Order: sequence, then structure tokens, then C-alpha cells
Amino acid sequence: MRVLLVTHYFPPEVGAPQARLSELARHWAEAGLHVTVLTGMPNHPTGRLHPPYRRAVLRRENRDGCRIIRTWLYATPNEGVLRKTLGHLSFMASSLLLGVWRTGPCDIVVVSSPTFFSVGSAWLLARIRRARLVVEVRDLWPAIFVELGVLTNHHVIRVLERLELAAYRAADAVVVVSEGFRDDLVRRGVPAGKVTTIRNGVDLDRFGIGAATDRTATRAHLGAADGDTLVLYLGAHGISQGLPGIAEVADTLRSEPIHFAFVGEGADKQRLRDTVHRLGLEQQVTMLPAVSSDEVPALLAAADVCLAPLRDVPLFSTFIPSKIFEYLAAERAVVGAVRGESARILEEAGAVVVDPGDGPALASALRELAGDSPRHREMGRRGRAHVARHFDRRVLAATYRQLLQSLVRPA
Repeated sequence: MRVLLVTHYFPPEVGAPQARLSELARHWAEAGLHVTVLTGMPNHPTGRLHPPYRRAVLRRENRDGCRIIRTWLYATPNEGVLRKTLGHLSFMASSLLLGVWRTGPCDIVVVSSPTFFSVGSAWLLARIRRARLVVEVRDLWPAIFVELGVLTNHHVIRVLERLELAAYRAADAVVVVSEGFRDDLVRRGVPAGKVTTIRNGVDLDRFGIGAATDRTATRAHLGAADGDTLVLYLGAHGISQGLPGIAEVADTLRSEPIHFAFVGEGADKQRLRDTVHRLGLEQQVTMLPAVSSDEVPALLAAADVCLAPLRDVPLFSTFIPSKIFEYLAAERAVVGAVRGESARILEEAGAVVVDPGDGPALASALRELAGDSPRHREMGRRGRAHVARHFDRRVLAATYRQLLQSLVRPA
């Protein structure tokens, strides 16, 4: 079976969609599928093109048994609605104009959303190739931007919602990453039989025993002194996470031997930096740029406690931050400020859960965990066992592959 995966995001970029899609593609290729990835030149989240791709219009590569076709796009930082929209529009155009000649025949097209612009080019490519179309929904877009107040123009919102539902109607199957997403789509009229939940997961081999090559040096790099409990947030610094509120929690814990480290990039990083500076937390908080996926296991292994926060927004009860699976696989104690499906997963894995936006509760949970190494180890063992049972990406990739095969199997 020949699969064409269309995605705006792909390694060597770092992020949740990059990890999910690249690992799925690798597992599909290992299982014998012929996988071609159509993507853009890597630049996320900084908007700076990686050196080998500057001034490039088209690049062809091979990675993990997959053929990679990269096309030009307007590279822009992960901030600002207008510039990000232009970036996605540019990939929609280049992926169609260049991809139609370079990708070759396929039996099925899988496109990862957001945004709808990639869905548009994938739909046309599927029609041209007479292939089946699978739309993967990783975020409820544009609904989340409406709830966060990013989109306020009612005419624009209506147009985007119509485009969203049109994409689902055009698809032969829709794959979502949470049951909450599935319920939302079915409630809005998408046939239940068309929607399949395949959650995010983790490559267990990358985490756990042996990940910490030099834990002492890594902890020092993250700013922790001897005797400190190192609390780590690693991931996107976007408006969804409410990280300035975490800095305010750090301010209430000044007298405790707790050090906070934030690693990543995003639209809200400057606001986090401003909050840290305003509160005078430079000694309690370390802020570092995003790292490659190869560096993630060592950073997680160096931490005592890992944070998974989301803002107090009703729609976020349907979201599952993909970072929680890596945290648990790395055998770390985890504290989540989440509700809904992600809260249930964390509680079943033995993690601590508090309400989003409840700073005193989060401070109390961290104060209670501080210095309790036996509890950290027990939470880590339980969390690792839970993701091994339920969120092994190799198993999830096999489930996804069976869905793809069912769509192209002759009736």
C-alpha cells in the first residue's frame, strides 16, 4: 500500500506533531507500507530555516525508510495570526504545485490538521491520484482560537467552521486523538462511523533506563543546585499553557528548595520572560530554548517533577497534551493542571492532578512532592507501566495501519 502523508510540520523540527507523524511514518514503513511524506522546509517554531534548506524550492530526502519531499514555504515564527496564516497558505500552494509532480502514485492520502490549508492541498492530491483521504485532527480548529479570544470576527469564524465541516465530509475517514474530539465532531454532524480515535503515544525505547548520560551536568545546565527539587516544563510556550501563571506559582515557593526550568519556544515565551523578570525570579527559574528530540530524554531524566499545564478553558477538557506520555515514559513524577480526558489518564498513571489555573493547589502539590525521592520513584514506575500498557506508539501505529488498509481493501 502506498501512503502519502501531507503535513506542514515534520522533523528536524521539534514538537508534538513532528514526533507523532514521523514515528507513525517510520512504523508504517517498517511494516511494509510505501510511505512518502510531503512537507515544508523546516523552520518551526523560530521561523528560521535550517541552514541546508535556505533558498531551497524543493528537496528530496530519505528518512527511516520513508521518502521525504520538501517544498518551499513562507517561514515565519510561531506567533502572529496573519503571518502564520500566510505561512500555511504558502505551503498549501507549494505542496500542490510541486507535490503533484513529485510524490507519485498513492493509494491513500493522510493529512494532519490543523490547519485546513494543508487539508485543501491533500484533498486535491487525493482527487488527482484517485486515492482515499484520511483527515487527522490534532486540535479542534478554529474552536480553540475562538475560546482563547484569538478569533473574534463572527464572519471569519463562520467561514472557518464551514471549511472545517467540509473537510470532514470530504474525508473517507477522520482520525482524532481524543474521545472528547470524537464526541465534538459527532455532535456537529460528522457520522460516528467515520471518526476513529487513535491517541497520541510514545516511543518507549527512547526513554527510561539509560537516558541520563550525565544527570548531574544536565541538572546544572537546567539551573538546579545540589539539594534542589527540579521542576521541568518542556514543550511549546504557547498561549494555551498559561506559563506566566506557573512563574507566579514559583514566586510563592521562593523559600522552598525548588527550581523551575522552562525549555521550549512559542508565542507566549516573551510574556513568561517578562513575568520572571518582574517578579525577580532569575535565581529560581531557568529559561532555555527548544532542543532537538534527541536531547529530550536526557532533560527529562534530569528532572524530579514534570509539569503539564493548560489554561482554564472549557474546551481544553477534550485535549490531551502529548508531552504527558513522554513524561510518564521517562519515569518522572508528573503534576498536571488539567481536566477531562487528560486528567483521567494522569490519575490512572499515578500522577498528581490539580485544577487548571489553581495556583495555590499547584504550589501545595509541588511543596508536598519536594524532596520526596521515594515517592518520585514510585510515581515514575507506575507511570511508565501505564503508558507501556496503553500508549505504546508502535501498537497505536499498527492500529492506524489497519484502518488505512481497511479503506483501500477491495469491497
